[in-house]
Amino acid sequence: MLSRYLPVTRTVPAPSLSQDGASVFLKIETDLPTGSFKPRGAIYALAINLARRGISEVTASSTGNHGAAVAYAAKTLGIPATIFLPSNPNPVKRDKIRALGAGIVESGGPDLADAYQQALQYSRRPGVYFLNDATDPDLPAGPGTISLEIFEQAPDVTTIYVPMGDTALIRGVAAAAKQLRPGVSVIGVQAERAPSYYLSWQQGRAVSTETCDTCADGLATRTPDPENVRVIRELVDDVALVSEQQMLEAIHYLYKKEGVLAEPAGAAATAAFLTSSAPRGETVLLVTGANIPEDVKRRAGIASL
Repeated sequence: MLSRYLPVTRTVPAPSLSQDGASVFLKIETDLPTGSFKPRGAIYALAINLARRGISEVTASSTGNHGAAVAYAAKTLGIPATIFLPSNPNPVKRDKIRALGAGIVESGGPDLADAYQQALQYSRRPGVYFLNDATDPDLPAGPGTISLEIFEQAPDVTTIYVPMGDTALIRGVAAAAKQLRPGVSVIGVQAERAPSYYLSWQQGRAVSTETCDTCADGLATRTPDPENVRVIRELVDDVALVSEQQMLEAIHYLYKKEGVLAEPAGAAATAAFLTSSAPRGETVLLVTGANIPEDVKRRAGIASL
């Protein structure tokens, strides 16, 4: 179904990361409309639910990329959208949402908690579909198509590194990957300053954190969903943490060495790979988003873009 709306994204060799016969590839999800992987899930979930029932409006709470994806899906499928953002959101992502014609509501809180509550309350209206990235049961099948493309483009892959925010991406990628090739290893990557799902994966229960203050807004979650924790415990082989500096260095590395622009969450998989000492077979690193604001470009040393 997604092939009607979205192109297949590239899986490209990364020569600077490949060594000793171990090939590394980058899965360039920034090829998609809105500059992130998120339209896969948003279009799939919205299309499936439109076929089931009447929907007069779709809503989402988001730090930005999911909101832009829902706005894009709504525009593509011809219904209105309202996106609830935290205060002071990523301006690049906010501007994309606005350009796609969606309504925007900015909450008073610095993270998704307040935006989520506002979206939930608003979405109790008749005919409104709250497309919640973290818990929508249909959405992960969209990003699951990433694994199908990877196995077609890099047939000998043994390990896939996946940034992990609300886990919809890694749940979709890992479920499809393990079904197609049970022996493949799926490594999740979280920010050190937003480690809720890392802690939950380790402890086998939902572990919330007080804050999720990270430059990687796409990884900024602090309240894990218990069912999501159960699923990643079943499907994800390991989870790594990366620091703010490591993500900034990975942004710089990808741009200078491989000519690829990534936002902090989009560079997280590369950051984890660069700092890992694990044995390496053929590896794919997901580059999940490129919506990087100017201040982060400066911090990463690519401000001349």
